[in-house]
Amino acid sequence: MTGPRTGPAYDPAALALRARAELRPEHYDFIAGGAGEETALRENEDAFARLALLPRVLRGGPGPGTRVGVLDREWPAPLFVSPTAFHRLAHPDGELATARAAAAAGAPLVTGMAATTAVADVVAAARTRDPEAVVWFQLYLQPEHEVTAELVRRAERAGCSALVVTVDSPVFGSRTRDLRNGFHDLPPGLAAENMRDLPGAAPGGTLDIAMWPAGWDDLRRLRDLTDLPLVLKGVLHPADARTAVEQGVDALLVSNHGGRQLDAAPAAVEALPAVAEAVAGRIPVLIDGGVRRGTDIALALALGAVAAGVGRPVLWALATAGEDGVRELLSALRADFAQVLALCGGHRPGDLTADQVVTRGFPRHRPEGERTW
Repeated sequence: MTGPRTGPAYDPAALALRARAELRPEHYDFIAGGAGEETALRENEDAFARLALLPRVLRGGPGPGTRVGVLDREWPAPLFVSPTAFHRLAHPDGELATARAAAAAGAPLVTGMAATTAVADVVAAARTRDPEAVVWFQLYLQPEHEVTAELVRRAERAGCSALVVTVDSPVFGSRTRDLRNGFHDLPPGLAAENMRDLPGAAPGGTLDIAMWPAGWDDLRRLRDLTDLPLVLKGVLHPADARTAVEQGVDALLVSNHGGRQLDAAPAAVEALPAVAEAVAGRIPVLIDGGVRRGTDIALALALGAVAAGVGRPVLWALATAGEDGVRELLSALRADFAQVLALCGGHRPGDLTADQVVTRGFPRHRPEGERTW
């Protein structure tokens, strides 16, 4: 018996290779690369590979359902598209194709501040596939408060339902491949469109995205600007997680910026259990970084996340097959997760628990009730 095919075939390594053949070398390296020696980049995937899932058996009940609730919205699966920059480097339709595909696949989209398509157009594209599509806007707090305020107003007018505030970038990470390739500017005709016509910009011109050491006071000023939920992205330390909860943040996104900032940072999934323990269920915890398969999503949920985001594979799929490629990728990941959930004895995502996660290798005996993490 081979069993039914549950979804499109998906090989993340092969997809990246096909994308490499489609892209200019410096554009491929911009997307694929990380900071420093790219240790954090590799570890995001390798850390998942060091973990295994202990299935539960004879659980009975109905077949698995994958729906989850996040910030008062129900998602079809615990899967979302993480923010990544400059999608038009991968495909002429860029973020428009990504938005349409994500909406068609039922995956919420976090559109980036460094998108090559303005946020209003991204949301409009998503809504052509699903009028209720969930789109969040990723934001770097800017030193000029009026610039941040205008970006927030644009996200609100566009119909975004949350702000994802990236807080791990007081300076730019040292991107080894970009330095080697001399890749510092977008090709003619492309720009970070959300940065156009902002306060302080020349008419029709764009501002650079500033990386600077913002503080909790700046976050409070942002809170005063908007009623949109605030999701902090880039939290790895449990003490910061506790402070975020105290400051009234609505959700956390555990992330090491795809290995593109601090190369000495741990893999996101390694930081997840301590952050989830610090939050103690008071707000949702999400994760991105190294998510490539349904097993990765399941591991993340078992360790305390409510949903997992995928980044680079979306760009590989976009480069190789445009909108159709992204939709097929997301559908494959969703189907893969559903199968893993069933094989683990789960009926819903919340059934996955930390005692089902073990490290690979010959394990020592663990007394009943001992924590794995």
